[in-house]
Amino acid sequence: MKTIMNEQQLALTIKRLSQQILENHLDLHNTVLIGMQPRGIYVSDRIVAEIKQEMAPEKVLYGKLDITFYRDDVRRELHLANKTEIPFSVEGRKVVLIDDVLYTGRTIRASMDALLTFGRPAKVELCILIDRRFSREVPIQADFVGRSIDTIITQRVKVLWKERDGKEEVILL
Repeated sequence: MKTIMNEQQLALTIKRLSQQILENHLDLHNTVLIGMQPRGIYVSDRIVAEIKQEMAPEKVLYGKLDITFYRDDVRRELHLANKTEIPFSVEGRKVVLIDDVLYTGRTIRASMDALLTFGRPAKVELCILIDRRFSREVPIQADFVGRSIDTIITQRVKVLWKERDGKEEVILL
């Protein structure tokens, strides 16, 4: 086990990602933020909290997307569905998808399929805490990256959160 980010580094990275999103979407006009269920919502909740400190909270449109039944591996494994909470249309809006780890890209591909249920976005951007480069199976690239790391296929990246795991850090197993 190797620590990739400790609690302080994780907090600073989330603050930086929040600032980068605001740089590219100044007043969040016509922009929505969507966290990916189940693990991406921990990082998206924190990013949204940071953004709400910078601007009026009512300007921040935030949703949570479950892609369980859009995955291409759903037939091989039993998945428990999470809750999708998107109380707005994404039609014609800029969407920033937020997830914890980008690995093969299949989860993001599935999320784009699921997103179309809520309208056709004008643009979709991807914000990722950890980018496992060189492991893509589909051509997906993040627009906002907390940290890029090189891993081998047998390694796993795990993001630990206080409310779920009792501590905050990113580790390589």
